[in-house]
Amino acid sequence: MTRITSGAGEVWDRGRWRNPPVRAVAEGQTLRVTAAENSDAWRHTSYGFVHDSAHALLAPLPAESAVEVSFLLDYTEQFDQAGIYLHVSDSLWIKAGVEVSDGIPQVGAVVTHGASDWSVAPVPEWIDREITVRLSRAGNAVTIRARAGDEPFRLIRVAPLDETVSAEGGPFCASPTRADLTTTFTGWVVTDPDASLHPDHG
Repeated sequence: MTRITSGAGEVWDRGRWRNPPVRAVAEGQTLRVTAAENSDAWRHTSYGFVHDSAHALLAPLPAESAVEVSFLLDYTEQFDQAGIYLHVSDSLWIKAGVEVSDGIPQVGAVVTHGASDWSVAPVPEWIDREITVRLSRAGNAVTIRARAGDEPFRLIRVAPLDETVSAEGGPFCASPTRADLTTTFTGWVVTDPDASLHPDHG
């Protein structure tokens, strides 16, 4: 397994910010990111607005590779969110992670091809744990998985993505409804893509 890192703390230096946050402080292996109030990522569907202010730390994500982002699920306010962001263009992107909705943390993804969609599943048992979200590019698809701690990854979403497009990926957070959301990211690695969509239970 190929892991791209740069040594203690320097893993965070290889990306560039799409919408810089209020504050980003590297402390050893962690990165604490404070989101701006009203930051979000969404296009059109249901709500009728376009928001493109989520904070994403992006680095190239070639075809046939995967990215994993880990963070602490210690946030509790409506629409607080953190995870992985994959960016191709202003109208083609994916965000995946855990977002608080209606008082419950929900693992899910927003896939945007001109307009956004949203899929979620409640994970109240993940509160106060380290979460890892994995996004794998293989062929013409992106496979999204997530887990708490060392549990097995859960399949969250499979979405289309042309294998020829140039994409960037990395950690993201956003705070649509409040100020002072600070997310503690604990890991960011680029590695090999998933060998298959379904694990071999043979």
